Amino acid sequence: MRFLLTLAWKNLSRYRRRTLITAGAIAVGLASFIFIDGWLVGADLQSQRNMIWYETGSARIVDAEYWENRESVPIRYAVEEPEIVLSELEQLAVPATPRITFGGELIVNYDPFPEDGALPTRVIALDPRTDDRVYRIDETIVKGRFLEPGEEGVLIGAWTAEDIGADIGYPITISTRTQDGFRQTIRLEIVGIFATPNPVMNRGTLLMDLDVADYYLEMDGSVTQIDMLLPERVDADARATEIAGELGIAGDSLEMVTWSTLAAEVLAIAEAKQAGTGMILFMVFLIAAVGVGNTMLMAVFERIRELGMMRALGMTDRQIRLAFVLEACGIGLVGSLLGVGLGALGNVYMTTIGMDLSLFTESIGNIGYRIATISYGAWNPTTMVVAFILGIVISGVIAWVPARRAMKMPITDCLIHQ
Repeated sequence: MRFLLTLAWKNLSRYRRRTLITAGAIAVGLASFIFIDGWLVGADLQSQRNMIWYETGSARIVDAEYWENRESVPIRYAVEEPEIVLSELEQLAVPATPRITFGGELIVNYDPFPEDGALPTRVIALDPRTDDRVYRIDETIVKGRFLEPGEEGVLIGAWTAEDIGADIGYPITISTRTQDGFRQTIRLEIVGIFATPNPVMNRGTLLMDLDVADYYLEMDGSVTQIDMLLPERVDADARATEIAGELGIAGDSLEMVTWSTLAAEVLAIAEAKQAGTGMILFMVFLIAAVGVGNTMLMAVFERIRELGMMRALGMTDRQIRLAFVLEACGIGLVGSLLGVGLGALGNVYMTTIGMDLSLFTESIGNIGYRIATISYGAWNPTTMVVAFILGIVISGVIAWVPARRAMKMPITDCLIHQ
């Protein structure tokens, strides 16, 4: 075996240029795979955090009928006496906050927006005193300030503000319906503009005070949801089930839903990403197969007389095939080392600097991933190890075919081959 390893190494150094070209092809494929996988894994994590921190919370308590009809945002199905649930959650040391989510139309009639302009909008009424226990909206105010309790003001997303030419102090009107279905108009003044990392929040979402919304919507103290924040490393589904049992929600009119249910769209994209990653891996296989196969075919045909001499001197076909496989594995080793190194360098860039998607996301809006500005990558050591091993293994497996083919020639034909 030592002799075969030495022979394979000498062949690699003897055909240095060809070795580097083939190893480079493998390196590019593996580096691309590592880079894209790290970017997509980072996008998944970032999207999940942006969902939880700005849109859904970790888990939510809603009325069972509200959940069944959630597409129409029916505020007539509400959580009665939310203060009791909030008190019990406080005893369980679970951060929570009440909210009312309802739909309506945003009406503006100031210059430069056209008269009678109306935009469909989603309005979230929050409690300024407790909302920061679950959400981070207060950290994203780019102009103006956050809401104060009982204030008839509104926070507007930066993209929406730009669309309608709004600024601090501008009046807006929200046309909606009360809990009993009667038409209602709510006139508010813009007190703050926010720009979250979540594109869904930045366009089409308004934030107002909970008590003000309770008055105009005639909610009588009820809310559409109670949102909670759970530790990031905790299994949200398992912990939510435990909380529901401790609150006695199971079998009641209330229902506990986790962010994974609320974010079904994001999770569907993550599954699609896995299919895309598999396609990239297939391309890596193809690059390795073509590159190594081509190199080994050329090596075989250029050294047929050498093969005949080795066989005449007593080397078995198995030893010769193994020598070619070891040579190919050496090419794969060089390519894998280069590929993992290049992929790691690309990942360093993505995890520290990232890629700015703001122009793209602002013009298109929701791209599925909840990323509005800079998309960061993440380290995935498993992918790097797998890529390194596959680069070597695939190279060796592919080399077996031309080496086996060469062994079918008679020794005399090999010795006289030109």
